[in-house]
Amino acid sequence: MRPAPDLDLSVQTLHLVLAADPDSVRDGLARILALPPLTGLSDDDRGTAEVVLAEVLNNIGEHAYAGGAGTVEVTLVPVMAGLDCLVVDQGVTMPGNQPPTGRLTVGPETPVPDLPEGGFGWHLIRVLTQDLAYARIDGCNRLSFTLPNTG
Repeated sequence: MRPAPDLDLSVQTLHLVLAADPDSVRDGLARILALPPLTGLSDDDRGTAEVVLAEVLNNIGEHAYAGGAGTVEVTLVPVMAGLDCLVVDQGVTMPGNQPPTGRLTVGPETPVPDLPEGGFGWHLIRVLTQDLAYARIDGCNRLSFTLPNTG
């Protein structure tokens, strides 16, 4: 049987389970970046993956588990178009059963002292990914997206 045509079998799939607290997320992200398939990406694509995964994982710890205990599963599958990502947690459902819109409420004319502390994460996630999808299945949040190859 031939493999699906969009799979890149030269790079390994990664599956990692980590605690959703800030220290574990930081350590887990460093581990993810040091392993295939991330090590096979261009510097630009690796940087994009780091930004997106950091935002997603930190959001889970901060919002899905509200700073409490919980785990998060990360699965990264290399495909010809980039990297398919699946992130699963058992935290609370996203508001409205969908990811935030990520609309910016500031513009280039906003003075630096008036910039909010946060609120840019979902904008970055939406701009830097493709095929973003969310589902709540059997008590789990399932966020999937593709990090496209750019270089």
